[in-house]
Amino acid sequence: MPFLTDPVLSPGALSHAPQPVIPTGDGLLLRPWRAEDAPAVHAVFQDPVMHQWHARSADSVAEVGEWIEGWLKDWAEERTAQWAVVDADTDRLAGRVGLRELRLDEGRAETAYWTAPEARGQGVAARATTALTRWALDDIGFHRLELWHAVGNEASCRVAAKTGYALEGTLRSAVLHPDGWHDMHLHARVQGD
Repeated sequence: MPFLTDPVLSPGALSHAPQPVIPTGDGLLLRPWRAEDAPAVHAVFQDPVMHQWHARSADSVAEVGEWIEGWLKDWAEERTAQWAVVDADTDRLAGRVGLRELRLDEGRAETAYWTAPEARGQGVAARATTALTRWALDDIGFHRLELWHAVGNEASCRVAAKTGYALEGTLRSAVLHPDGWHDMHLHARVQGD
């Protein structure tokens, strides 16, 4: 049965070119992950705050190395698009930003991020999310970007608001974390916002 609409983005919309480096314009770069980032990512995932808001842990640097290999492969397969957020001058890891749940045909993806403990309070997540959102909507042509966070994660809610992601509602008991089911806020940006 044929579709009545054309795909918003065609296969190859991302993978037709190498994953770009995206400057934030204020001292940070979004760059593709490298194998040598594994120790820094492992260190971030030892932080209790990461355990509070994420369902994943990192038991070893080797395990994180496998994640990075997967993130790079995901770009080629257009499954996710993940960037290291680094200081533009020192290349020190400040966080991660990415697009998950890519639906090119619908022009839709989910924005996600985390910030390294030593970089918190510096606007890293908001600056990186702003740059990624601009690239995804304006340069690539996504139509809708969603951002989910646990209702109790007030810092993530501030990032969503600061980056223009409108609060659309609450998804009840939507994500299982180590401490149980969390209600999630759903925010979104669409073309033209």
